[in-house]
Amino acid sequence: MGRAEVGTPKYLANKMKSKGLQKLRWYCQMCEKQCRDENGFKCHTMSESHQRQLLLFADSPGKFLHSFSKEFSDGYMELLRRRFGTKRTNANKIYQEYIAHKEHIHMNATRWLTLSDYVKWLGRTGQVVADETEKGWFVTYIDRSPEAMERQAKADGKEKMEKDDEERMADFIERQIKKAKAKEGEDEDEKEKFTEFKREENEPLKLDIRLEKKFQPDTVLGKSALTAKRTASEVDEKVFKKPKSIAGDSQTRSALDDIIKQEEAKKERANRKDYWLHKNIVVKFISKSMGDKFFKQKAVVQEVIDKYQAKVKFLDTGEKVKVDQAHLETVIPALDKPVMVVNGAYRGSEALLRKLNERKFSVSVEILHGPLKGRIVDNVQYEDISKLAGV
Repeated sequence: MGRAEVGTPKYLANKMKSKGLQKLRWYCQMCEKQCRDENGFKCHTMSESHQRQLLLFADSPGKFLHSFSKEFSDGYMELLRRRFGTKRTNANKIYQEYIAHKEHIHMNATRWLTLSDYVKWLGRTGQVVADETEKGWFVTYIDRSPEAMERQAKADGKEKMEKDDEERMADFIERQIKKAKAKEGEDEDEKEKFTEFKREENEPLKLDIRLEKKFQPDTVLGKSALTAKRTASEVDEKVFKKPKSIAGDSQTRSALDDIIKQEEAKKERANRKDYWLHKNIVVKFISKSMGDKFFKQKAVVQEVIDKYQAKVKFLDTGEKVKVDQAHLETVIPALDKPVMVVNGAYRGSEALLRKLNERKFSVSVEILHGPLKGRIVDNVQYEDISKLAGV
């Protein structure tokens, strides 16, 4: 039976049937032919052209498998890059949009058996950031194009310049504080100095002697109201009068405190990120996605991958795994032990744990290195510090 002629009702009916997606089990990837039912697929497998394609596949199966896998992966990644960009997206949603195109490469022709295997492979090769949740696998595209790399380099340079400016401002504030303290000490020394009494020749000698009034006993009626009022006012002035130097010092110190607070708020805004992983810190695994074996076990971060993932080594078993930061939490050590500030104004600084405030879920730390060495930072949240490994 020949094919229907173009324009006939039979031809139009065949076109309408072949327009939509058919069942995957009746599709032959080698011949790129979609059959409508089981009988048609059986007839196709017995055809001479299909047998020739099978012989070609038998000669070099790895070549065809690699070709189909590469075409499938390129199409999937192109759709992810163009349609969703660097936004975190459900992997199955991307796959459904990919297979909606009739000419797509079917997954059963690739080396991956399931979509989960393919997503894990993408995560291992560093093409995406993959994480598993209760709603399935989610992927985030990692843009490594020259334009994206250039933008990232500019952002890193800007962040470094801001950090240098903050360090210079911190040095300036420290110098101002030292200068104010030195000036205060000089003022006190000047107050305690005494001048030598000198009299020039031929200058008449003048004595200013003020004699105190003789003591007069109180009358029977007591002191006058005016005397009592004057005495009370003198006492009030002596008690409540504030020295001028102390008031001036307090104003100077309050101005410096305001400058320090403004700079710390600026540093907090610049260094507060949504990722906190750092190399050589101790973390705790809080997810049951890998079973109870690793649940609540401590590990050391050996390598940070794409800011949000890390390769960790468990302290008890010595096993190494790659995990997302959502499955980890920070570890608070004992007092006077070194920690790493992983987020906030002093991000990346090493410090000593000085005080623990369990009511506010915060700590006080002392910075160990850099221009801010020795500074005590209060009200640092638990999640902003973590124990340093090897101590």
